[in-house]
Order: sequence, then structure tokens, then C-alpha cells
Amino acid sequence: MPGGVPEARHRVQEAMRGWGEPAERIEAAALIVTELVTNAVQHTSTRRIRCRLLRSTEGVRICVWNRGRARIPAPASPADSAGLPVGQVPAAADLEGDEALGRLSEDGRGLLLVDALAARWGTRAALAGRLVWADL
Repeated sequence: MPGGVPEARHRVQEAMRGWGEPAERIEAAALIVTELVTNAVQHTSTRRIRCRLLRSTEGVRICVWNRGRARIPAPASPADSAGLPVGQVPAAADLEGDEALGRLSEDGRGLLLVDALAARWGTRAALAGRLVWADL
């Protein structure tokens, strides 16, 4: 399933190029779909994940759906971007090399990126699965 992430990113880029979208919007959409599909792959036990791109007069909506209903990690706050409780974020001088990077949690960082790039985004869970969407 990890091969699905680059394929989804490529398809989004191709569709948006075909629509004549500006390069910066295409790049933002590529980053968003990468994060949303990666989360779907990581947080579902099924191999069925769907990605849909919708274009309207207001912009573009990226939708990623999977059969899983696992909790989507909340975006880390900027003050907590290391994934540690506030007050426990290590000082730059305390971090050395790859060993220090291995201590830092990544859960929620991708959604922090989605939050920064999208005009709005959200998630809906139902018996059939989970939908995560982002508007550009």
C-alpha cells in the first residue's frame, strides 16, 4: 500500500495541471494528499483507500476515505511540534544527531502541515469508514 501514496500524489498533480491550476496550488495539493493518504495507510487495517479531487468555483477539495475508523491524530501545536508535552521540548543544544531525532514523535505533524496549507479541513467517521477532506 505505500506505493499508493506516490500514485495519489501524481494523479492529483496531473489533474490539477490539466485544470490549469497555478503551480503553488498544485504543490500544496500534492503535500496535502501525501499527508492524508499516508495517515490513511498508517491508521487503517484495510487495503481499500480512495482519494477524490473535486473542483468547484470556490476551489479544490481533496477527499481521502478508508474503511478504518481509527482515531486521526490531532495536529501538534506549534509549541509542541516535537511531540513532547509543553515544557519538555528539548533545547536545540540538547539534541545531537540522528539519536535525538529518533526520540521525537511525528504523530500529528502531517496534520499541522495540512492545517497550514488548507483553507479548511475536517474529518467524518461513519460505520462505513472515515473521510478526511481539505479545501484549497
